[in-house]
Amino acid sequence: MSRCIQLAKNGLGTTYPNPLVGSVIVHNNIVIGEGWHYKAGSPHAEVNAINATEMRFASETSRLNTIFSEATIYVSLEPCSHYGKTPPCADLIIEKGIKKVVIGSTDPNPKVAGRGIKKLIEAGCEVILGILENECDTLNKRFFTFQNKKRPFIILKWAETTDGFIAPLSREEKAPVWITNKQSRQFTHKMRTEEQAILVGTTTVLKDNPSLTARDWEGNSPVRVVIDKNLKILTTASIYDEKVKTIILTEVTKENNGNLFFEALKISEDIPNQICKTLYKHSIQSVIIEGGTRTIQAFIDTNLWDEAFVFKGNSTFKKGVQSPVLKGKTIEKTLIKGDELIYFKNQSL
Repeated sequence: MSRCIQLAKNGLGTTYPNPLVGSVIVHNNIVIGEGWHYKAGSPHAEVNAINATEMRFASETSRLNTIFSEATIYVSLEPCSHYGKTPPCADLIIEKGIKKVVIGSTDPNPKVAGRGIKKLIEAGCEVILGILENECDTLNKRFFTFQNKKRPFIILKWAETTDGFIAPLSREEKAPVWITNKQSRQFTHKMRTEEQAILVGTTTVLKDNPSLTARDWEGNSPVRVVIDKNLKILTTASIYDEKVKTIILTEVTKENNGNLFFEALKISEDIPNQICKTLYKHSIQSVIIEGGTRTIQAFIDTNLWDEAFVFKGNSTFKKGVQSPVLKGKTIEKTLIKGDELIYFKNQSL
């Protein structure tokens, strides 16, 4: 099962809206096939593991039926039992004659939710559940949060100076003022490829004109989400370049255009929960809240966050915009070429 988890992580950032899944087939204590889910619409992990097994024994197909009947298939998440973009994996396992199935997590998706397990048992398979269940649940923390809490998994992220500022009071150019080093910035771009969306407020866009894409790391750029109450941001800003899907949260009524979406937001009401409902409507399973202080603090104050990554650079501003105040539990501290990365986890949810 540890190998299933390891394999599944290869799909981080590419499988949305599907979960991360890895699968391993074992015969006589030897791994004979393995696979993971690459992206939505492509074969699932179990299919890839079975295909890998068939390729391995391509020259001795007469033995395959016996091998499958004696084999055990391990899968980090319950095999699906319904037709989506691909056929049910539970049906394929049964068809191949695999009699023993070891499962990490039960799928919370109402379309599955135990139905795959039930189908396997009714077909005569021995099904073992809950192997490394906590680790398998953590693997799909985004998918599970989306399914169970009807909101995206929320990650807070910011960089601050040694004296606790997130930005200077003023600047001459509309460009970012870097607090951290190149390696830390590369890490944040890696984060962007792994999460489905990134959110900033109006002030961040007006001051920095960020593109919010993953330029320094290979992978998909996230959906851009921007709070702009009165549509103050000019359409010449980088967020309007239409390179990726962009959601503008505003009190102004405006028609959607291509991959630009304008969604209603009442500034006078609970903003974080409104945002979560909108992102859920767009099937977004995870979001990085990247700035600025007021936006991040709103999520902290409503206790609507799951993880936080705080980068502390070596620079000082002496005066500026104060960084958010977070009282979560520090889980880990890491040095990145002189910068300090502090990882928090919200354990009160």
